[in-house]
Amino acid sequence: MSAGQFAVFGHPIGHSLSPQIHRAFARQFGLELEYRGIDAAPVDFEEAVRDFFADGGRGANVTLPHKAAAFAMADERSVAAARARSANVLTLLPDGRIAAHNTDGAGMVRDIAERHSVDLRGHTALLLGAGGAAHGVAWAMLDAGVETLTIVNRSPEAADALADAIGDPARAHTRYWEDLAELGAFDLIVNATSAGVLGKSLELPFAIVGNRALCYDLSYGKAATDFLAWARTAGARYAFDGLGMLVETAADAFELWHGRRPETDPVYAELRKPYA
Repeated sequence: MSAGQFAVFGHPIGHSLSPQIHRAFARQFGLELEYRGIDAAPVDFEEAVRDFFADGGRGANVTLPHKAAAFAMADERSVAAARARSANVLTLLPDGRIAAHNTDGAGMVRDIAERHSVDLRGHTALLLGAGGAAHGVAWAMLDAGVETLTIVNRSPEAADALADAIGDPARAHTRYWEDLAELGAFDLIVNATSAGVLGKSLELPFAIVGNRALCYDLSYGKAATDFLAWARTAGARYAFDGLGMLVETAADAFELWHGRRPETDPVYAELRKPYA
């Protein structure tokens, strides 16, 4: 049974595991799924998306650097997308309008809570970065019961903007990057920077890692290697990359488009093999 045309948009896009993930999900239900990667430069993104939907596309995932543009072009936005002001899922509605969703935060929390069995309630959290990735997960961390969220970014203005958008100064606040060593220890440290993807080192102090700390990189594979190595050296209790998050966010999109929830553990296990 044909499920229609789907795609993931990014720039570059050749590294994306989304086609592999969605095809694996489709096989669970005996669906024939056309899912491909589309490389679109930022200047061409909106036109490429509209052409895709005009040519029979039903849904699209969106990755770097297009999540803010995806949010901006949508006619309808989910609560999660509106809070983050970015979208990683676009869906063509029956009336021809485009709906935007953001499943990043829910996917990360589900990976941590269900796959890795870590309860985030009461944790003191440090969020490294204040770009689109950070916006995608910040609210979900607070919804999951994180007690306090400290946001640190190389550009303090971006961190302040995210904290202001959250609007809960008692729980979400900012600090300066150069003061990291004096901030004390945290239970949860989330790397939402692009350092790993760009091959750069964060040079973080070990002092921020608490006794029960969970260190989580939103990237996966090679891009997360340096951060996870730092976390283990610092004595973190847990150190995870974002591969599970990627699979969970894909499952949310798949359910949105097809009305069926796929099993994520078998797909995660298969993708984990090259990075084990």
